[in-house]
Amino acid sequence: MTRNAATAKTVAATAGVPWRYRAAVASRALAALGGGYALASALAAAVAVHGQPVLSGHRAEAAIAGVMLGFIAYAAAFMTAFAARSAWRAWAWVLGPALLLGASVLLPRWLG
Repeated sequence: MTRNAATAKTVAATAGVPWRYRAAVASRALAALGGGYALASALAAAVAVHGQPVLSGHRAEAAIAGVMLGFIAYAAAFMTAFAARSAWRAWAWVLGPALLLGASVLLPRWLG
């Protein structure tokens, strides 16, 4: 098979995919990458701030525990973004908890 024939076959295979499907996959990828990062960092910050009394009382242990949980949350957010029924649900499942955790860290600083 020549190079032009292989390229033509690839173009013909992707020509039938509607642009809405491609946009939904791109949106899910952005939700997984960007939203997963936001969720992981918000969870790490929340555990570092609020987990200090629950753990042994040392800030360093709370920060390390938050980062380790953040890795798990990032992987879960990535899988959730592609397992959701729609791209809107993927964004809601990833950004909803990230916003709540971020607010739990920032609200006490803003209010007092």
